[in-house]
Amino acid sequence: MTTAGGRTGRPPLTEERKAEIRLEIARAAVDLFVAQGVTATTGEQIGQAVGVSARTVWRYFPSKEACVRPLFAAGIEVVADGLRAWRPGRPLTEAFESAVGGDNRLVRGPDRATVGALVRLTRTEPGLRAEWLQTYDEAEPAFARALAARAGLPADDLRPAIQAAMFNAALRAAVEHHAWRAADGTADPATAEAELMETMRSALAVVADGLS
Repeated sequence: MTTAGGRTGRPPLTEERKAEIRLEIARAAVDLFVAQGVTATTGEQIGQAVGVSARTVWRYFPSKEACVRPLFAAGIEVVADGLRAWRPGRPLTEAFESAVGGDNRLVRGPDRATVGALVRLTRTEPGLRAEWLQTYDEAEPAFARALAARAGLPADDLRPAIQAAMFNAALRAAVEHHAWRAADGTADPATAEAELMETMRSALAVVADGLS
C-alpha cells in the first residue's frame, strides 16, 4: 500500500486494534503463567500463542509480568460507572452488582478459575504482585472522581478520596480472600461465581456505613 506521502507499508493500527492486541497478549500470558509458572514463560512463548513476535510483545509491555495488566485493569471504569450511578439511600452492594453483573465483568478474558489462579500467583510472584497492586493504585483516583461526582463535590475533596480508599481496599481484600480460599479449584464455575460475589458483598457491607 502506498500512502499519500509516497511511503509503502501497512497502514497504522487503530487504537481499538492496539487495545485488542494488548488483551490477546494478556490472555495468552495468563494461560501460560497458570499452566507453567512465570519463570518458565518467555516472551517468545507469549507471542507465539497470539501469533506475533516477541518484539511485538515487548512493544506493548515492558515485562512479561506487565502483560497481565489489561485483565487486572479491565473493570476499573465499569465499577466507576456503577459508583457514579449509585443513588443516595440505596445499598452500596446494589450499585456494585449492577456494575459488574450481566454482560459487565470485572475481568474480561479467562474464566474465573483461571483468574483466581492468577491472583494466587501474586502471592508468590513479586512481579505479578507489583502489577496487581499497581492496578488498584490506579483504580483509586477513578473511584474517588466517581464518588465526588455522585456527591457534587470537587474532584480534589478529601472525603471521596478516603471513601474511595475504603471501597478499593474492600474490593481487593475480597478478591484475594476468595482466591486464597478457592485454591483447590474444586467448585464448579457457577458456585465459584456465587461465592465470589457473596465475598464481595460481605466486604462492602463492612465499609458501607463509611460510604453512605
